[in-house]
Amino acid sequence: MDQTKHRRNRLLPLYIGFVIIVAAVGYVAYHMYTINCGITPVAVFLVLFAVPVIYLVLVYLAFISQK
Repeated sequence: MDQTKHRRNRLLPLYIGFVIIVAAVGYVAYHMYTINCGITPVAVFLVLFAVPVIYLVLVYLAFISQK
């Protein structure tokens, strides 16, 4: 058997999470646009920008803190 170490990218879960978040934000944005619901711009900003960015930053910090 080959005993070489195969080193996985530690940030792979972050990249996968990023793709999932982009897809979810796109889906929510599409529905908000097509339904034309009367939500406030603050709520749109929180749902489509602030929460995903905060989540990705926290996940990134968790991954880089691992040894």
